[in-house]
Amino acid sequence: MVSDNSFSSSNRSPHTPKFSNSFTTRIFSDVAGDITIIVDGESFLLHKFPLVSRSGKIRKMVADEKETNLSKLELLNIPGGPQAFELAMKFCYGMNFEITTSNVAELRCAAEYLEMTDDYRDENLINRTETYLNDVVIRSLDKSIEVLSACEALPSIAEEIGIPSRCVEAIAMNACKEQLVSGLSRLDCDGESTELKSGCLEWWVEDLAVLRIDLYQRAICAMGKAGVRQDSIIASLMHYAQATLKGIGKCQVWKQSPTLAEHEQRAIVETIVSLIPTEKTISIPLSFLFGLLKMAIVLDASIASSLELERRIAFRLEMVSLDDLLIPSIRTGDSLFDVDIVHRILVNFLQRIEEEESEDCGYESEGIGGSPSHGSLLKVGRLIDAYLAEIAPDPYLSWQKFVAFIQILPDYARVIDDGLYRAIDIYLKAHPMLTELECKKLCKFIDCGKLSQEACNHAAQNERLPVQMAVRVLYFEQLRLKNSFSGSSGDGLFSQRISSGVPSAAMSPRDNYALLRRENRELKQEVSRMRVRLSELEKEQTCMKQGMMDKAGNGRTFLTSISKGIGRIGIFGGPNGGKRQKSGRKGRGRRHSVS
Repeated sequence: MVSDNSFSSSNRSPHTPKFSNSFTTRIFSDVAGDITIIVDGESFLLHKFPLVSRSGKIRKMVADEKETNLSKLELLNIPGGPQAFELAMKFCYGMNFEITTSNVAELRCAAEYLEMTDDYRDENLINRTETYLNDVVIRSLDKSIEVLSACEALPSIAEEIGIPSRCVEAIAMNACKEQLVSGLSRLDCDGESTELKSGCLEWWVEDLAVLRIDLYQRAICAMGKAGVRQDSIIASLMHYAQATLKGIGKCQVWKQSPTLAEHEQRAIVETIVSLIPTEKTISIPLSFLFGLLKMAIVLDASIASSLELERRIAFRLEMVSLDDLLIPSIRTGDSLFDVDIVHRILVNFLQRIEEEESEDCGYESEGIGGSPSHGSLLKVGRLIDAYLAEIAPDPYLSWQKFVAFIQILPDYARVIDDGLYRAIDIYLKAHPMLTELECKKLCKFIDCGKLSQEACNHAAQNERLPVQMAVRVLYFEQLRLKNSFSGSSGDGLFSQRISSGVPSAAMSPRDNYALLRRENRELKQEVSRMRVRLSELEKEQTCMKQGMMDKAGNGRTFLTSISKGIGRIGIFGGPNGGKRQKSGRKGRGRRHSVS
């Protein structure tokens, strides 16, 4: 049995062998050697008999030489170099030396190169190193990782022997065992402190970071097939990225790691993206995905990797923050922020929403609360409006890209258009050279009926808006005042949408279902809008009550204020046309003074 700490040979020499630091290394200090073996420029003065008795390669080389007094041999490309050859020679002379996880891989490859099999001597070096691998290395997770890391410096002979593949399988198997143990530890950690829970995480997550990316990829794939938890794999991917790609998690994506070349970093990013679990139920931190995406942009990673990251971000776009979307552009002469990436993410998100809605085969009956997909769409609508307001001051942002962002979102993604109005106003202010036609097309995207009171007041006095926009704002403002004083719960458009909800008999069942779903979304939007209007009316009522209390000493009463308010909006009612005109002038004069 091979010990974990030392290796002892039974073929002990009667003389104590010694190594020297001279150019020609002599095994025996008192017995002259009869052959010199050169390994990578370093000479070893040795004896033929102990070498040919254990090494088949040296025996064949000596036998094939025509000279009977052969005194020099040269071994080319021996695995492990002079260090591994020196250990193999110690074994041939029966010297004691230690086999460890750091030298067992190169020693096994050197023994294979020298053909030190049991055909020449029992318990030869191949047999002894295999025993150590099977009894010590394969049974331990950390030792398997260490030996696998040592295989990085070895030639292809290590793959032929199968050392890396056996270590990869051992890592996966032992990780599963650790998973069971950590599962019991997590049960013990329930109800304990946060520090204790963090200590229950798998320790091997950090150990895997020492592997080269190709070996790390093989280990992660094997662990996934063996059934290791996906959250543990994600934790390992995040730690490996943070250890090898300096900047991820610290927002320093523009600083490249001095320890890795650019092509190596690119390979790491592309490999990590390919190793991310594909299950939709797996929660991956968005900061990690955005960090990888920014690094992929800087390193010019493959298009497939960037598109995959964009797709994964789009799946949880409603949880993204505004700062995450502000991705700087590295292309010269382009806008300050990379709006194309955010546009593609938004397209993927809308496709996901459409797929979720198409999977629902029945009529929505959740009530006015709306579906989860609609709630996500409203959140994304607010996020995109804030994003548009952030990129609008960019003087290099083209009109076409700005309009494309506004057009892609459906109307029902916004309950209130205040955010959209603010973004368009900022863009108009930052781009004074826009033509009148371009300004008109931008303002057409604003639904004046979905603007709040404050936004309407601002728009009515905004000199940057086209005249047609100001007229529309004034019209909807007057319409809102009429509805509020007449007690109407909505405008005529709302009644028309309700009346059009009866499906036509000439339409197909699929078209009828699509029509019902569309009108159901519109009704939900109207209900949300009415809630906002109700909140505004409640605020106005509070202000009116406060005004009555403040002016009670001047003789003004509630009926007097109401009668004057009705007189101002007389343009919408009354049998006498002349009175309507007079009231209309008063209304416009008052509106003008407010503006």
